[in-house]
Amino acid sequence: MASPMVVPVIDVQNDNFKELWPAMVVAIKTSSFVALDTELSGLGNRKALLAESIEDRYKAICHAARSRSILSLGFACFKKQDQKVADTYLVQVYNLTLLCSEEYIIEPQSVQFLVQHGFDFNKQYGHGIPYCKGNNRGGSDDRGVHIRALFTELLRARKPLVLHNGLIDMAFLYQCFYAHLPERLATFTADLSEMFPAGIYDTKYVTEFELRLTASYLEYAFKKCKLDNSRSLTSGAPGPHVHIEFCQYAGHMSTYVDYKECPDVASSERQTEICQRFSAFGWCPNGTQCPLSHDTDLIILQDEKGKEDKRKKRKRQRDKRKGGGGEITESSSIFHGAPQNKIPHMDVDQEETSGDHHEETAESCPDSAAVMDSDGTIQQTEGESMTADNDENEMRKDNSDSRNSATSDDGSNAKNGAENRTGEAAREKFTDALKKKVDAGTHRAGFDAFMTGYIFACSCTLTKKEEAAAAEEKEQKVDEQSWLPTCLNKVYLSGKAAPLNVVKSTFSKSSKAHTQKMEMVWGGRM
Repeated sequence: MASPMVVPVIDVQNDNFKELWPAMVVAIKTSSFVALDTELSGLGNRKALLAESIEDRYKAICHAARSRSILSLGFACFKKQDQKVADTYLVQVYNLTLLCSEEYIIEPQSVQFLVQHGFDFNKQYGHGIPYCKGNNRGGSDDRGVHIRALFTELLRARKPLVLHNGLIDMAFLYQCFYAHLPERLATFTADLSEMFPAGIYDTKYVTEFELRLTASYLEYAFKKCKLDNSRSLTSGAPGPHVHIEFCQYAGHMSTYVDYKECPDVASSERQTEICQRFSAFGWCPNGTQCPLSHDTDLIILQDEKGKEDKRKKRKRQRDKRKGGGGEITESSSIFHGAPQNKIPHMDVDQEETSGDHHEETAESCPDSAAVMDSDGTIQQTEGESMTADNDENEMRKDNSDSRNSATSDDGSNAKNGAENRTGEAAREKFTDALKKKVDAGTHRAGFDAFMTGYIFACSCTLTKKEEAAAAEEKEQKVDEQSWLPTCLNKVYLSGKAAPLNVVKSTFSKSSKAHTQKMEMVWGGRM
């Protein structure tokens, strides 16, 4: 039986930023893809973020990005290990504590949420990495070691960028580390398409429209992918499977590392009533005071049992209809409980349906017009106005974790400051360090970035299996280097049946600030 995975997250602040700079740059440059996540000081008007017009939504996001700031940035570099069993990745995770040097708005609900989940504001104000937003201002912004230069290194690396519900993240990254946001959405997407030529992938879109999971908030999607990968491994099913390796950090490097334990998804014999709002959205206004269960493990297992019961029910109905030839309609059981925005994307003959509990949730929350997923997605429900109790949730991009698949912590990368260690003595020393530093409950942008990257890796592996099966029938060769072509440059939009396409159209031009910046980026000047 595989032991639970423990994820090392390197804590980066102003004191050690220059020391860790070479390691971070090498990690980015040698990666196969990079997953990002942010913690923000607020989002402003939530109702405006649900505007029917996407252009109006973009204006609201721009206002938030210009008046608020990024408090911490997490990125996880996934490097495909071609010489090892497919699909094996060496992963390096960094959590950067940031401090905007300009005035910015910080919302009380955001502070409350972050403090409840372990965010250290004393560390931020005492040791945060300083930065200025908008366009370069000369001096230290043009050269040297700073967060804007690190973002430039990410652009130069030309790696696929992976986010979860990433539209807001991308707007904040653009405004805080790149240039002033353009006024029009089409200009913004045109800029992004040139900034990230290897593509942008949104795992919120992947889980909603490709994997079609029952829920798509970050914690749920991560645990579900991890559980499915584990079952596939332990059952001896043909590969590839996702295998994760981490560096083991020795000496003074170990003092910079926080460890996040990922326990296995576990069943429970106790009869526990699950909070339906948390089950659907990964968030509940009652928080820890809620008398119902917020256990994501139980939610996943309950959803799986519900799907199995529905499959049995549909089988009985098919048996009864033998020879009847009746058509399946949207009122039939296959669509029962599915969110309305998903129904147009569902296959009527698909064995597994999604959204089993979302309908109950909407009915149980008639007093609010919208609730926000734990990953920042606003979901519309019945009612006339936004309720204030949703405000705290704009920051949350869940931090629960678990994984059953075989893991190895023997990866090495000397250039990144990591060393291989073997033998019982080293293992005992490493175990002792974990006992002191394992963190099972705090919220970290770095770990959220890891979860995002893991979901993407599992999705790519699953797609590869399906393509291999189809190619075998047609005797064709599968492209090993393809990621998720059906999800390329498609960013999730809450409440919309179609994603935002990150493309440069014939009707849109790149912004002037972006054009000037790209000349500097590709010209090698910083």
